[in-house]
Amino acid sequence: MWSQFVAQPRHVQIFEPASRGQLCVDGVNAQCPLQGWQVNGLESGKFFPAREGGPPARPAGAVRRRQCQAAGRIARAGQAHSAVLDEQSAVRWHKPPVKSGQMLELEWSYHASHLTSRWNDFVTQAGWDPNRPLTRAQFEAEPFYKAELTAQPFWEHQAELTPPQPTIHQVRLPERRGYHVVLAAWEVADTGNAFYQVIDFNFS
Repeated sequence: MWSQFVAQPRHVQIFEPASRGQLCVDGVNAQCPLQGWQVNGLESGKFFPAREGGPPARPAGAVRRRQCQAAGRIARAGQAHSAVLDEQSAVRWHKPPVKSGQMLELEWSYHASHLTSRWNDFVTQAGWDPNRPLTRAQFEAEPFYKAELTAQPFWEHQAELTPPQPTIHQVRLPERRGYHVVLAAWEVADTGNAFYQVIDFNFS
């Protein structure tokens, strides 16, 4: 929601399936009073699970490094205004049902488009503890799905690096049973940042 007094940032949301934050906005997740601009602005350093985003060297035109979200602050991408998203237990969040290994259409909808390098989707490990905060150790180190725009350098390939609106990925979910969390990351090409959303699922 736009404030009539303060300009508020809106960047991206996962329109379908609805993320944890979007289900807060929709009132499906209880005691989670977030507005759309907060959910759409979950921005931190890119290259998760690395702890620092951006290239180590900084030649002319490259982007600066930025700290990634700390353990226990992954769902909110380190943003204080959305701290409620980091609450974590086996029963805290609504979990839409999915089937292990099924194909899932994941749709990114952009409110402010950016030049893009890639999208990564991570899932919690088999045997993770849903009653402990989300940390890097709770997730698989490698994404189960990745899509990349590889044109380089970004300042010479703006058309090729501008994502379609919306961006739709056909994603095969990993083999899992029970409650798991997907962390979806959209990495920006011309900054050290990425936008993050978590999605709660009940696998059968």
